[in-house]
Amino acid sequence: MKKNTIPFSATLTLIAGLLSAGTIQAAEFEIRLGHVTSDKEPVQQAIEEFAANVEERSEGRVDIKIFANGLLGTNPEVYEQVRAGAPIITVSDPGYLSDFVADFGVLGGPYLMDDPMQFAKLEGTELYDNMKSRLRDEADIELLAMNWLFGSRHLIADKPVSNPEDIAGMTVRTPPNAMWVKTFEAMGARPTQLPWTEVYSGLSAGVVDAAEAPLPSIYGAKLHEVKKVISLTGHFKGFTGLVINADYFSNLPEDIQTILSEEALAAGKFMTSLMIESQEEWIAKLEAEGVTFNRDVNTAAFQKKTASVYKEFPAWSDGLYDNVRAILDN
Repeated sequence: MKKNTIPFSATLTLIAGLLSAGTIQAAEFEIRLGHVTSDKEPVQQAIEEFAANVEERSEGRVDIKIFANGLLGTNPEVYEQVRAGAPIITVSDPGYLSDFVADFGVLGGPYLMDDPMQFAKLEGTELYDNMKSRLRDEADIELLAMNWLFGSRHLIADKPVSNPEDIAGMTVRTPPNAMWVKTFEAMGARPTQLPWTEVYSGLSAGVVDAAEAPLPSIYGAKLHEVKKVISLTGHFKGFTGLVINADYFSNLPEDIQTILSEEALAAGKFMTSLMIESQEEWIAKLEAEGVTFNRDVNTAAFQKKTASVYKEFPAWSDGLYDNVRAILDN
């Protein structure tokens, strides 16, 4: 019986067609994007949006592989990989960047913005561009974007916190960040540094009385299982963004650099809108889990109490806070 065969010439034509269609074409640039946050939080949605748009705009030349939940390591470990020149993008924040360029710290200060949409006023200013340039030159870090609203940070505890008097003496978990520590000291609390992975057990065991985070992070870490009252203090409007090794970035083709930078900013706008629009949804989710929300917070009193924090950083450029304040208030 005669077998059905495809002529050799037809096989070559088929392979050529597949190659020309890009079916078997590998990406020119493979970049890993690692972060320690849960893949169930809004930041993961923004990262997926960023990766998909970069792949589409680059016509498949750039393939961004996402590693959530700390799969590439802890924050310090991933930062070291970035600084060593690995083809890695990671999520960073003003607190980390201030270790290299102190002026970044002002962007993470208490009650800096009434409306997170104000952050856009900073982008493209001489002050902001100078900070980015110094980061590139002094730390070999390229800041792709810092406009990703991670969320307004609120306090979770056993009792409502409405005024500074309510938090006096409470042990509050903070990361190892000077701005966090000084802010809660100014409020009258006792800041206690714990890694994020130990916050649940710290609250459960009474190592700390309270913790603070955006609502999606509180939900994702299940902190509401051990503490049931969230006070909407909104003390920080936390912004994060994407960073990559500056040398690696500068050696990419200019069109790829442009795509990465523009799409990082676009994803930041996407995430900011997502966070603002989903606040009440996160409140509803947490209420369904038995959480009580305290909306009766004397924000003005907390703002007044923490105003002195902006004078606690002598390494900042002269007049930095006043310059930032003028930009935001304009």
